[in-house]
Amino acid sequence: MRTIELNKRQEQILEIVKGNGPITGEQIADQLNLTRATLRPDLAILTMAGYLDARPRVGYFYTGKTGTQLLTENLKKIHVRDYQSIPVVISANVSVYDAIVSMFLEDVGTLFVTDQSGCLAGVLSRKDLLRASIGKQELTAVPVNIIMTRMPNITVCEKDDLLIEAAKKLIDKQIDALPIVKETEKGLEIVGRLTKTNVTKAFVALANDE
Repeated sequence: MRTIELNKRQEQILEIVKGNGPITGEQIADQLNLTRATLRPDLAILTMAGYLDARPRVGYFYTGKTGTQLLTENLKKIHVRDYQSIPVVISANVSVYDAIVSMFLEDVGTLFVTDQSGCLAGVLSRKDLLRASIGKQELTAVPVNIIMTRMPNITVCEKDDLLIEAAKKLIDKQIDALPIVKETEKGLEIVGRLTKTNVTKAFVALANDE
């Protein structure tokens, strides 16, 4: 749920429930000189947003949570799997030139490199490819395994990780994307990717109450 901007009547309802809760909808309506039907949408919004809670035969009561606390609670309910995207994968023997072409054709900032068993072997960023292209070497003759970042220097996440924890990894490591992996007998299988754009979409969706 998002941190919503309350209207005047919703703020009045909150103050009434804070001082008198638990209190029924009819009692709240009486204090505001309104009908129960008129208040129903406001009570529904306040309940869905987490400001109020309701119990049958008891009434409404204030949860005591601020908008920031409610936002934090909902952030901790979002997992990587909810916003992951499809990874762009190349093999370790692909040339730097072909990797550059793949990056631009796929319009991504990070490529994931796999070994012969199809498991994660390395990561290529725009910076890696730019650095390689500045030199005098023939890009079609240089395989990406020469310039890629290898384990244990690759930061990964799993689909069941909290999105907020994965976002912290992106910030702490100053990288644009994380490979989402699954452990197998052969190694780490790449099952998705998480980018800064994915995280941004999650925050926008949260703000829009999606």
